[in-house]
Amino acid sequence: MPKQVDPHQRRTLLADALLRVAATRGLMDVSLRHVAAEAGVTAGMVQHYFRTKDEMMVFALDVVSARVQARLEADPTTHDGPRALVRALLVQLLPVDDDRALEGRVAIAFHAYAASRPAVATRLREDTRGMRAMIAEQIRSGGRSALDPEQAATGLLSLVEGLAVHVLGGHVSADHAVATLDAHLAMAFGFVSAEHR
Repeated sequence: MPKQVDPHQRRTLLADALLRVAATRGLMDVSLRHVAAEAGVTAGMVQHYFRTKDEMMVFALDVVSARVQARLEADPTTHDGPRALVRALLVQLLPVDDDRALEGRVAIAFHAYAASRPAVATRLREDTRGMRAMIAEQIRSGGRSALDPEQAATGLLSLVEGLAVHVLGGHVSADHAVATLDAHLAMAFGFVSAEHR
């Protein structure tokens, strides 16, 4: 009897290969052939699971999102209130370890790739809109800031994207990026430490 293959598991294996290739070559240079070689399978197998490169890209975004969500759910600090939840989410987007550095390099490549690919751009906009809405809601429910929650959420997401680029480029350390995020979270939630009063 032939061995049963889990299609989702196989697609995830291929998405992992895509992420590794994208992190080193950039998404514009990724091909089904490159992904097949990285995964150790045939190009025909990749085409069996993904009809187009864009379909493979969107699935890879799903894989990254699922990993971020799993790390977030495993983080006990997410139960310490709205500010802690937002911090936990945004720290997941910073390249503070090898896995997140890989995801960060891929995220930069995805943004560049999406500029000319409507299907991928739509998915990125949906993800960003969802994160911004969640952050704004947490600021509304747990903050005392005079800042508009929507603007504060946009600022925090933009800050984290910029910090990720700076960490990946070696301009600042991961610790410095996290400390900078913490300072801006304090402002967004209306908490100012005694030393900054």
